[in-house]
Amino acid sequence: MEIIISNSSDKPIYEQICLQIKSMIMEGVLSAGEALPSMRALAKDLHISVITVQRAYEDLTRDGFIETVSGKGSFVASQNMDFIREEKLRTAEELLQKAAEIGRAHGIGYEQMAGILRMFYEE
Repeated sequence: MEIIISNSSDKPIYEQICLQIKSMIMEGVLSAGEALPSMRALAKDLHISVITVQRAYEDLTRDGFIETVSGKGSFVASQNMDFIREEKLRTAEELLQKAAEIGRAHGIGYEQMAGILRMFYEE
């Protein structure tokens, strides 16, 4: 599992870890039941604090992406398809919100924006 940390990112390191692991799970790179590196091992590989990795794993557990078994480690959770769909929908909403803000700020009308979306959607 390859995680890349950017010190120039505006996102905290734990959030960068979360986003990359979520992405790997949702894209099928990591499968349900697959073991994740231990917190210590990942911290050592990334040259960061174990507390930072712990925060990332706690957030992933809270969001339902991983399960931690005491004494055994952390594993990719069995994903509910509705949960994955909801996560993808949330991402699409964020991107569409940005597109709407750009359109409004630059005088691009709703019909033109909807036409652009339709064109991309039907490709």
